[in-house]
Amino acid sequence: MQHTAKDNCRFCGFTLKKIFIDLGKTPLANSYLKYNQIKKPEKKIPLKVFVCKNCFLVQLKEYESPKKIFSEYAYLSSYSTSWLKHAEDYVSMMIKRFHFNKKNLVMEIASNDGYLLQYFQQNKIPILGIEPAKNVVKIARRKGIPTMNEFFGVKLAKSLVNKKQTVDLLIGNNVLAHVPDINNFVEGIKLILKPNGIATIEVPHLLKLIEQNEFDTIYHEHFSYFSLNVLKQIFAYHKLSIFDVEEILTHGGSLRIFIKHKNNKKFLINRKIYSLINRERKYGLHKLSTYTKFEQNIRKVKNELNKFLKKSKISSKIVVGYGAPAKGNTLLNYCGIKSKQIPYTVDMSPYKQNLFLPGSHIPIKTPSEIMKTKPDYLLILPWNLKNEIMEQMNFIRKWGGQFVIPIPNLQIIK
Repeated sequence: MQHTAKDNCRFCGFTLKKIFIDLGKTPLANSYLKYNQIKKPEKKIPLKVFVCKNCFLVQLKEYESPKKIFSEYAYLSSYSTSWLKHAEDYVSMMIKRFHFNKKNLVMEIASNDGYLLQYFQQNKIPILGIEPAKNVVKIARRKGIPTMNEFFGVKLAKSLVNKKQTVDLLIGNNVLAHVPDINNFVEGIKLILKPNGIATIEVPHLLKLIEQNEFDTIYHEHFSYFSLNVLKQIFAYHKLSIFDVEEILTHGGSLRIFIKHKNNKKFLINRKIYSLINRERKYGLHKLSTYTKFEQNIRKVKNELNKFLKKSKISSKIVVGYGAPAKGNTLLNYCGIKSKQIPYTVDMSPYKQNLFLPGSHIPIKTPSEIMKTKPDYLLILPWNLKNEIMEQMNFIRKWGGQFVIPIPNLQIIK
């Protein structure tokens, strides 16, 4: 079972023919523009997603290489307070449940700016980050988080094993979807994990993506979209077992899976795994017809948002954005929204401020701009953080400002 060509399933090698959704040609979601670039032609590549008829892995073909996408990265995890809380809670839970201590090595793949490993470090547990983006690695190292500037896979795993750096806990939060060569990545996990070691992986759940119309979580960085059943197949092929699963709220609904070596008898398989796979089956994730219906559902989201923006324009109401996430760029480009409809968006990250969104060319300003211009509506692009953002931006209610949530259906909150 090998990934043999770009037109084949990256897990089982079956030819990809069945389209899940076609979002047209768009720029890379994190290819933010400087002012002198907005008049120049942008590179746009197909955002077309397939479902494998054999194993039901939902995936993009590799239209762009990971090196092009991830060698410099605009997303910094530490700018979301709710994401930091999620990381801190996870660390507390893992230490309590599995008794990690100063004798263990914890490694995180795609460790970003050290947002999670810092909490293990505070508990005096040895850590190592693996992060491909050079700019982000510099930030992590400045914080004192030991971080290797590498892509993870078999080659790196073998190199670390040769240096006696096998791990007790391996963490991969929202990274598996970013990997074009899944088999190489998972084989790397198997090699680096100690015989009684544990890996935890968090991925957005395909079931939630379909149920909640979360098409904006589709962009070129995300090569694959997973059900629990497909994850079970992938890890089993590499002689690894999922022994527990949690459904978590991040990114509109995610799975946290707990992985061990197949022959590790220390951890029993939780029955929750089978009941969740049954739920996926009842929903129809084993039928191609379930996947082909998705496109008509998201057209409704597009029509609702454009209708709202048109009505606001006629009424001379100002709609601005909050956030400059990759998901927002998928939404705006698919809906054909430009700076004429949304004059600006704001973002907490200084790394994105004073740049322009790819495709839509909407300028990114600092959050203080909201107070200056007093818009009528604030369109929350990172809708998965809507509660955190509405609390932070609560002051817009003083002048009658309202919040707009675009997914799963248009919602206006006073």
